[in-house]
Amino acid sequence: MGVTVLVQACVLPAQALLMEYSGDGGYTDCFVIETGARVSLARYVEAFYTSWLFRLERLVLTLAARPSSDLQAVQLAAGRGSAFAAWEVETRAVDQLLMRDVTGRTRSWFMVAPAAGGTRLYFGSAITATRQRTTGPTTIGPVFRALVGFHEIYSRALLGAARGRLQRHAALVNL
Repeated sequence: MGVTVLVQACVLPAQALLMEYSGDGGYTDCFVIETGARVSLARYVEAFYTSWLFRLERLVLTLAARPSSDLQAVQLAAGRGSAFAAWEVETRAVDQLLMRDVTGRTRSWFMVAPAAGGTRLYFGSAITATRQRTTGPTTIGPVFRALVGFHEIYSRALLGAARGRLQRHAALVNL
């Protein structure tokens, strides 16, 4: 019987590019899973955006006039593109990619780190807070707040789908 590998919620690593969004009434999350293969950031980002689950999101985004393709995902992952569907690159490092949505309210973050015999894959998100009234506190607002539970489940599923794609690719390479 195989071992079930679960996506885990975790604290943002200290060096995470997403860290700057972790305060001021905003929302951040971080999820991690390991894979038994050595994976570059480019390969991880490509696998994420071309996974079966994210392809479904891409169909929805196409209806919202934000189409994208697998080729664009490959170009973004390789550093030859700066935009993908509803996101654009905010910051890129050797082991991390921070994407900002077109409204500037949300961020998607990817990071790879070596792990024993493989790679640790991180995925996180941020929602920036806004001030509803000039004297009120900053908040992500009721709509985003209502969607956080679904978002966390979906983020775990996306990370699992990306890992699955990476594992299948590694198995094919090793045939």
